[in-house]
Amino acid sequence: MTVRTVIAGTGSYLPEKILTNADLEKMVDTTDEWIVSRSGIRERRVAAPEQATSDLATEAARKALDMAGSSAADLDLIIVATLSPDHFFPSTAGLVQRNLGAFKAAAFDLEAACTGFIYALSIGDAFIRMGSYENILIIGAEVLTRFINWEDRSTCVLFGDGAGAAILRREEGGERGVLSTHLHCDGRLAELLYAPGGVSRIPPSHEMIDQKLNTVRMQGNEIFKIAVTKLREVVEETLEKNGLTEEDIDFLVPHQANLRIIQATAKRLNLPMEKVVVTVDRHGNTSAASVPLALDDAVRAGRIKSGDRVLLEAFGGGLTWGAALVRW
Repeated sequence: MTVRTVIAGTGSYLPEKILTNADLEKMVDTTDEWIVSRSGIRERRVAAPEQATSDLATEAARKALDMAGSSAADLDLIIVATLSPDHFFPSTAGLVQRNLGAFKAAAFDLEAACTGFIYALSIGDAFIRMGSYENILIIGAEVLTRFINWEDRSTCVLFGDGAGAAILRREEGGERGVLSTHLHCDGRLAELLYAPGGVSRIPPSHEMIDQKLNTVRMQGNEIFKIAVTKLREVVEETLEKNGLTEEDIDFLVPHQANLRIIQATAKRLNLPMEKVVVTVDRHGNTSAASVPLALDDAVRAGRIKSGDRVLLEAFGGGLTWGAALVRW
């Protein structure tokens, strides 16, 4: 009998503080019109000083467990995708395990930038298909605003904080579940989007902090062009793998980085925008949290329904990109 990985529940958490484009106009040389026209972003969330990534991740996890009708004691594995962990070590996933009391579960972090949740979904799916685990919690969580240069108007307007989670469960037979996942990386292009300092290449120092080398650096125009191309390719790869056409896709849940990139992907799929989940205007780019935040938003709004074919896709630093096709 065919074993599939189903998404049994989703959850999300956004910090209370809202930072609008009007607020940013007072902080840096920018305008609401400039930000919206180039990215589609109108506001983003900022974590409170006492909040770390594990705190946001834990809240999203609790909501996903509740929707799935599961308890923390049921979990076999916790995977947290993040590029803004609480500490170098221990893992943020280990801290989430402690917060939830999920002491049966193994736990680890992974870092694939904005594609992190797709990577986590792919790994979780593989573990379930192999029979290693039956109940897996995957989370994308970020407190990116701690790693932003608030004097760089090209990047500080883009990013926000948040967390999204999903419960993966083993199910035999039926049509529901993860149909395929597709992961890619090109390390030759790493310096187009990265934070150069703060770890082993450029260790922490006063000079490193003064030069803000621990903050996001991005060549936006190059990233835009590559993202549109690679997302088109991975969409084609996913459709071919599953013997489907664009008409077979019911919903697109894309990484929420830039509205123009989202629109380009929707056009490639011939999908009307009402079949595309868009939260970038409210959340900004939350990196690994982006896709699960958008997915939970659509699920709780009742937009995604049983039987729908849902395409998740993302592109981020590394450079990484990937997609997953799920029958809901």
